[in-house]
Amino acid sequence: MIGALLIVFREVIEAGLIVGIVLAATRGVRGSRLWISAGIAAGVVGAALAAVFAQALTEAVAGRGQELFNAGVLAIAVLMLAWHNIWMARHGRELAMNLAEAGRSAAAGKTSFVALAVVVAAAVLREGSEVALFLYGILVSGETPWNLFAGGMSGLALGALVSVATFYGLVTIPPRHLFAVTSTLIVFLAAGLAAQCVGFLQQGFIVTSLSQTAWDSSAILPDGSLIGRVLHTLIGYTDQPSQMQVLVYFITLVAIVLATKLASSHRTSQAHAPAE
Repeated sequence: MIGALLIVFREVIEAGLIVGIVLAATRGVRGSRLWISAGIAAGVVGAALAAVFAQALTEAVAGRGQELFNAGVLAIAVLMLAWHNIWMARHGRELAMNLAEAGRSAAAGKTSFVALAVVVAAAVLREGSEVALFLYGILVSGETPWNLFAGGMSGLALGALVSVATFYGLVTIPPRHLFAVTSTLIVFLAAGLAAQCVGFLQQGFIVTSLSQTAWDSSAILPDGSLIGRVLHTLIGYTDQPSQMQVLVYFITLVAIVLATKLASSHRTSQAHAPAE
């Protein structure tokens, strides 16, 4: 029971933090909740399918199916987060100035909502599929179905409470600063997901370059602890990252920041251009 509780609690926190950030970033924007709800629903359906085919997924591609699956989901999430931040650089000021009217910007708004819905779906799909596979492993090791169910439900409730607290902590930030805060969080979140994507590829021996450990901080802050898991989700913290993970982390960080600044400067130049 304890094993199921900890596994579900950990995975719900990871997905819940991402959903909380996305919800806070779109607070008050008309139509955003529908897209995010659709993303959550799609992720749940995908995780349920992963649960049905848990054994087949684990054994696929010479036993590397789970690593490839996780890496693919994370790569999509990184692209969508980068897309959203670039979009925010072009339209964030208008949203911050008039959240109530933001939903009327259909051409721009819906594009951003689609990106965030995909991110939410990817988060729920990834964590949900990992829950299914981990619980499947516990079940075949001899745990009773009742203990598995009780532990899973307890972990789900505790993880949901932490996720709700995260959301309400973010929405206390004044609207004029909220987009800047959430955009910063999303940059680090994307960089962390990119590093995790590389980690899965290295676990499956698909990427082998720069696989040496860059540092070992497990004695100070294990990434399996509660604080470690939260930092793992928010900024990509890993207590024993490979050199390739560190390199990809900073490349992703710099690339998104530069692309965001470029989009922001383009918007500013358009705003100051003389009307024809």
